[in-house]
Amino acid sequence: MKKKQVGIFSGSFNPVHTGHLILANYLLEFTSLDEIWLVVSPHNPIKEADSLLDEKIRLEMARLAVEEFDRLLVSDIEFCMPKPSYTIDTLTRLRSENPDVEFTLVIGSDNWRKFPRWKEHQRLIEEFRILIYPRPGEEVGADRPLPENVQLIDAPIVEISSTFIRESIRMGKNMRAFLPAQVYDYILSNGLYR
Repeated sequence: MKKKQVGIFSGSFNPVHTGHLILANYLLEFTSLDEIWLVVSPHNPIKEADSLLDEKIRLEMARLAVEEFDRLLVSDIEFCMPKPSYTIDTLTRLRSENPDVEFTLVIGSDNWRKFPRWKEHQRLIEEFRILIYPRPGEEVGADRPLPENVQLIDAPIVEISSTFIRESIRMGKNMRAFLPAQVYDYILSNGLYR
């Protein structure tokens, strides 16, 4: 029996925005993935933790964002793992807990450039399929060919960043078009990023 194909899209999602959903929707429609799991990271080892909203708030926003998507799910697996969380540990645990699923790591081309700094990055390449989506100004594969199970996908480049959204909300700007409606309403009603 063919294993279910699940893409793991990790991030701090601080906040989750329409760019994340556009990319996830593209992956579901134009690759062999059956589902995308948004893995909300309590603390990315390469990012500063002090700028993050509480993990439970970010998880709730992610859940609100995917309510209307059948094949988009949210995972809090890293909440009960040692912090900071490392992708190799998360994927290894997911694989052991879900033997009927084949997991694919989804990362941006900016992260592919930093990939040699990731914990056990060579093992990630050997044990998991990796899909790389384009990010502005980040060329992939021009200097050296990609490993066999690493693929650059032709997803649309969406130039929306969580940093831009947070700063804009702090300045009192209306960011409704940049966020799923339920997420924006949640941010406003809870006075987040003010």
